[in-house]
Amino acid sequence: MTSSATTDHGIRGKTVLIAGGAKNLGGLVARDLAAHGARAIVIHYNSASSRPDADATVAEVRAAGAQAVALQADLTTADAVAKLFADAVAAVGRPDIAINTVGKVLKKPMVEITEAEYDGMSDVNAKAAFFFLKEAGRHVNDNGKICTLVTSLLGAYTPFYSSYAGTKAPVEHFTRAASKEFGERGISVTAIGPGPMDTPFFYPAEGADAVAYHKTAAALSKFTPTGLTHIEDIAPWIRFLVSDGWWMTGQTILVNGGYTTK
Repeated sequence: MTSSATTDHGIRGKTVLIAGGAKNLGGLVARDLAAHGARAIVIHYNSASSRPDADATVAEVRAAGAQAVALQADLTTADAVAKLFADAVAAVGRPDIAINTVGKVLKKPMVEITEAEYDGMSDVNAKAAFFFLKEAGRHVNDNGKICTLVTSLLGAYTPFYSSYAGTKAPVEHFTRAASKEFGERGISVTAIGPGPMDTPFFYPAEGADAVAYHKTAAALSKFTPTGLTHIEDIAPWIRFLVSDGWWMTGQTILVNGGYTTK
C-alpha cells in the first residue's frame, strides 16, 4: 500500500459519487468539490421531482470544469444501491470519494409512530446507509474516502426524534466497522452530524416554538444569520474529511456551533 508521504489526498483529479447530490447540502458539496478540482462528479437524486435540481447541479458542476452525470435511484433496496455504484463506474469510472447525504426526518411522539413510519425511517436512514457503505467498500479506489451524513441529535437528550436519531445511530457503528475493514486499503470512513440546518427539510417538521428554540440553542447561534446550522458551515468539513483530513477515520463528528456534544 502506498504510504501517506506519497499518496495524494487532495480533491483535484478525483472522481466523486454523492448520494442526495441534487440540492441543498448535497448540491453545495457537488459544486464545492468541482470548484476544488474534482475530475468527475456523479449526482444521485431520488425521484423525478428532484430531476430539475439534479440537472441544474450537473450544469453548475460542468461550468466549474468537471465532468458530471445525474443518476436516479431509490436507495432503500440493496439492489438499487449496487446498481447506482455500477452505473456510476460505467459513466465516469471508479470513485475516489463517496458521500451519502441521504436522510429522512420525522418528529413525533414514540407512542404515535406507526410500523410503516418506522420502516420508512429505517429504510432511508439505516438500511440505505449500510448498503451505501458496503458498495463504497467494493467500488471506491484504494486510498479513497467515504463520508455519511448523520445528525447532531446523536448527542442530544430529547423527546420526539426517536425514529430519526434512532435510525441514524447505527451509522456510527457502521462507520467504525467499515473504517476497520477498509483501512487496509487506505480508505478512511467518517460520519458528520450537523445541527438543525436552515433548509426546506427542517421547517415542516418543527412548530414555531421549536424553531425559535433551535435558533437560539447553539453556543454560536447569534453569530449566524438564522441561528441555525447552514449548509455552508458543513460543506468545508465534508471537503476536509474527504481530502486532507483522511487521518480522521472511524469517527462521527458533530458540527453544530455548540448545539450539542457527546
